[in-house]
Amino acid sequence: MNDRASRIAALGFDYAAQPKQAVAECNLCGTSRWVVITHVDRYGFPARATTCSQCGCTQLNPRMTSAAYTDFYIGTYRPLVSAFHGRLIDAQSIQGEQREYAAAMIEWVRPFLTPKHKTLLDVGGSTGVISAEFNRAFGMHCTVIDPAPAEIAEAEALGIRTITGFIEDLNPADAQYDFVAMFQTIDHLLDVAATLKTIRSLLPAHGLFLVDIVDFRAAYLRNRSVEMAVKIDHVFSLTEMTTEAYLARFGFEWIEKSYSADHLHVAYLCRPCEPQPDALPGDRAVKELLREIRAVQNTPA
Repeated sequence: MNDRASRIAALGFDYAAQPKQAVAECNLCGTSRWVVITHVDRYGFPARATTCSQCGCTQLNPRMTSAAYTDFYIGTYRPLVSAFHGRLIDAQSIQGEQREYAAAMIEWVRPFLTPKHKTLLDVGGSTGVISAEFNRAFGMHCTVIDPAPAEIAEAEALGIRTITGFIEDLNPADAQYDFVAMFQTIDHLLDVAATLKTIRSLLPAHGLFLVDIVDFRAAYLRNRSVEMAVKIDHVFSLTEMTTEAYLARFGFEWIEKSYSADHLHVAYLCRPCEPQPDALPGDRAVKELLREIRAVQNTPA
């Protein structure tokens, strides 16, 4: 057993024993025609990922239940990522990287923000460092929502308003935010469609929405491995074409797209628009994606 596998095994996390639920319908298009593209993830866990043959959306199927993911983010997520990379990654050590990331995002969105953008909802906001930097740069009143109590505690120490939990559980009835952001979070969501619907209801006409993805295609092409691009902490493995279909379907028009310096993430800055409920990637593009996945699977290591 190599060092990485030994470190992961030492955590004692039994993924196979976790409660799971099967995904009956594609979260993006609602069909039920799946192509199983891997039976194991980058950590070596028996995690099955499927790609929808209609729209190309890839997700874990089955996936852990909401309760299991709550426990996972409380006690296993950061130790697992630390074991994978061979260095400590926790609520304290991650903050330097978060400040660097925040600085890049602030400079990118600065030309689009106006005095009307007074409130920020940071979905999956972790330690609150990014929100604190936006507050410092723009004077925004910030709220962080995150399922990990240790990271919520760090945000509270910075004076950031916090909500412990998943945005899927947020009641948007009386809330409005001028700027909603999912910084390196959408891949972790349990229900992308429901979340985007909620976020759209939170935005006024002048509102802005920022989301960035780990581009699944970039990940498997970089690694020349589908398995190394799939991980249990990412319920969804999104591409540019599936992300843009999601945005259009739920009423977001992207006004600027940015490829990150790591050549792995893709960020979208969006404004509200009329939903296009039938928006989907083209059939040819989906077939090309599946052919490419198959070619990577058959590329010698």
